[in-house]
Parts: sequence; C-alpha cells; structure tokens
Amino acid sequence: MKRAWVVFVVVVVGHMMGVAEGLGVNWGNQAAQNLHPRNIVQMLKDNNITKVKLFDSDAWVVKHFAGTGIEVMLGIPNLHLASLADKYKHAQEWVKANLTRHLYQGGVDIKYVAVGNEPFLKAYNGSNLQTTYPALWNIQKAINEAGHGDKIKATIPQNADVYDSGTKGPSAGDFRPDIRATMKQIVHFLRDNNAPFVVNIYPFLSLSLNPDFPIEFAFFSGGAKPVQDGQITYDNVLDANLDTLVWSLRRANSGNVPIIVGEIGWPTDGDKYATADLAKKFYDGFFKKISKTKGTPLYKDEIEYYLFGLTDENMKSIAPGDFERHWGVFRYDGQPKFPTDLTGRGSSNRMPVGAKTVKYLEKKWCVYVNSSETPDQLAASMEYACTHGDCTALEYGGPCGKLDNSTKVSYAYNMLFQMMYQDVESCDFGGLAKIVTRNASVGDCLFPISLDTDWAWRLGTDVTSTFILAFFVSLLLLLDL
Repeated sequence: MKRAWVVFVVVVVGHMMGVAEGLGVNWGNQAAQNLHPRNIVQMLKDNNITKVKLFDSDAWVVKHFAGTGIEVMLGIPNLHLASLADKYKHAQEWVKANLTRHLYQGGVDIKYVAVGNEPFLKAYNGSNLQTTYPALWNIQKAINEAGHGDKIKATIPQNADVYDSGTKGPSAGDFRPDIRATMKQIVHFLRDNNAPFVVNIYPFLSLSLNPDFPIEFAFFSGGAKPVQDGQITYDNVLDANLDTLVWSLRRANSGNVPIIVGEIGWPTDGDKYATADLAKKFYDGFFKKISKTKGTPLYKDEIEYYLFGLTDENMKSIAPGDFERHWGVFRYDGQPKFPTDLTGRGSSNRMPVGAKTVKYLEKKWCVYVNSSETPDQLAASMEYACTHGDCTALEYGGPCGKLDNSTKVSYAYNMLFQMMYQDVESCDFGGLAKIVTRNASVGDCLFPISLDTDWAWRLGTDVTSTFILAFFVSLLLLLDL
C-alpha cells in the first residue's frame, strides 16, 4: 500500500459541442520543420478544439489565431524570468509587444499568460526561485495597467513535483519544503487575482519511471486495484494526483483557486510503454472520463485540460528520455497516429481530423548503400546521423525498432537528410548513402519527407514590423533603459 502512494506525485524529467468539456491542446515548435499556423488552426477547428497553449509569444504565430474563436494561452520562457522580475518596465514592454498588439476587434482571444514553464523543477536546482514570483507579479500588474486584467490572467505552469504526499496518500499533500514559502506567495497571488493554478501531470511517467507502479492505475479502464485514503477510493493516478494538489492548496489557505491541467498525454515511441496502442488506451479512457465533467473526488468543479501535445517535435531534448520527441497525437505532418474519439462519447475507432493541404518537399529519400566500409566507419556515420538528426524511433520495439540493422542505418540517414531540407550534401556519409525516389518506408515504419513550410514567406514584408519591434524591445532590455 505505501509503495503505491509514493508514485502519486509525478516527477517530469521535462463544454464545447463535439469535444470533451474544457479540452485544449499544447502546440510546441521544437522541430526541424513545423506546420504552418494556418494548418494548426484548421486542425483545431476540424476537431472542435477551441483552446491552445503556446510556449512562447511569437507575434507572427499568434496573429494567425485572430478571429478564429480559439482561446490562446501565451507563454514566456524561463530565460526571460530574471529580466521581467528585475524591472517593472520590462514587463510593460513585454505586454505591449506580445499581448496588447493582438487585442483589437476581431483579434486574438488571449485568456492566460504562462509566466515560465515548470520553473521549480528539482533539476533546475532553485535557479528560478527568486525570479518567478516577481515576474508573475509584474506581468499581471502590466496587464492590469493596460486595462485587460479582468479578462487576462497571469499564471505559472508547474510540474506536479512541486507538491508531495509521501507515503500517506493525497490527504497528506503539501508543497515541497524547499519551495513552500514561495509557493504560498504564488497561490495567494493566484487566489487574490482570480487566476488558476496550472499543473502538468503525466501518468505515463508514473509508469515509466517506477518499475513497481501498478500499470492499470495509469489508465481509466477500471482494471486498477482501488486504493483507499480515508473515506475516498482512488482507481487512477490522475485523480489521486489532483487531490494531492487540492490538499496542498488548502494547507496554503488557497483552497478556492481553480485548477487547470496544463499538460497531459501519452507518447507513442521512445520507451517500452510509449506505444500507439497504449496511447490509444490512455486517451480513450481519458476522453470518456473528462466528458462526464465530474472533476475528482475532492475537486467537483469543471477542469480544463490541455493535451500534450498536438504534433511530434523531433528537436526536443531527449535528456528525460527518447519519448520526449513523440508526445504528439498527430505526427510531424499533422496526420493522426491512432484512432480515438475526442468527444469521449462515441466510437473509439474514429480518427481525429488531420492537417489538410500539407506541402512536402520532393519525394526523395536518403538510404544506406552497402559497400566495403569498415564497421567503425559505419558506426561513426550512424552516430553522426543520430546526433544531428533523430533516431529515437529505432529503439524499444516500435515499428522502426524492428527494422534490420542495415535498414536502421537508412532510417537514420534519411531523418538527417529530411531535417536538413533534403540538402544533397547531407546525404553523403563518406559515400555510404544515396538519394532514391522510391519510398523507403518499411511496413509501419514511416520514412518521412520534409515539410515545405514556406518559411521564406514568413520573412517577407508582413513580419518586418514584428522583427523591428522585437529588436527595439530587446535593445531596451539590454541597455537597461
């Protein structure tokens, strides 16, 4: 019993019609090529998803959500926290450059600003402890001063490792001792400003990082052995984790702060538990659960959820694990990976609607050519391809992990070739590779083709003013004016 409770706090190494109530999605862009924002808007609309959470506030991206009816949460990366905390005028400039410019009749529906992202992860060794709260304060003050404080709230997406319950269950939940004083300041601020507590929760990591974790407790299919905490019975880790947060907020005298789950999902590759079948199992149960809008045993209000993520990102750090590049419900090109019903009410065999009119580069692939190379030469070329490309799909028994060794080399070569926009020089490898026009995909293992994202259009006159404004804002910060 005690062993089961230990894993209720996840440590990350990292009512709309037709869709489950309160459902949103994270869209990150740490990929060699990204879908055009027009494709993203189309995908969200086609799947009746009306909320999107961004990890930055790039004006060119944000402007594409104007007039769409899609609610946007802007993001401020952690690297800006110190500057925003240092001087209030930096927050004023940020709000002017990234928020108010989009707030016009028919403009962007901005509801939240995420100040940092998981700034108190244990892996950061307290580096953001002194700057996060002042940055939050300054941003909300600047939003208020601009006349938008009633509608737009600043908050901080936190990893679930900011609270814990030890081995005693959710009812013993409290914020971590090393950050408890700061967390109390933050949640009091959220309480007083009617802002939500945003938390990222990953049942997948509870399972992947803890060999003794009861597998079914990560899902919602009813197969888990129930766990008792006082008078409350829990049959899944999500409810237990959220109620641990509820108790933590209560102990901080902020029990009325609304809760948003800022990230939740299941990857499809890069770990023995990261498969399309298990992702489908997780999402099918999750969508059914949230479609009932019952909250948790302790938190009865409706909860907003943001899926993580929309598409795969093949340039994310894999320090936490290879799975980091495979969180997408959709592939890199916006095509769905597995069937699931986003409404939670119908057939789980329904495919989400993928991106339309996607532009690709030429149908060319880079493949390995058997020659007289030495094993050391082949190993060196493979290491180079994987270091500069993405080989995370070649392990753990997924479709690409089952390829023979020679075909794995071709996969590695092709990934780098495509990530380099099919640059001919990237398909050489000392004479060990060649470009072919016949599809190199094998079975269910896709050898992708680079997206033609038309970024040259982005660098045209329509964004000149954006870059000029960004330049002067950055100059002001550097000169400390």
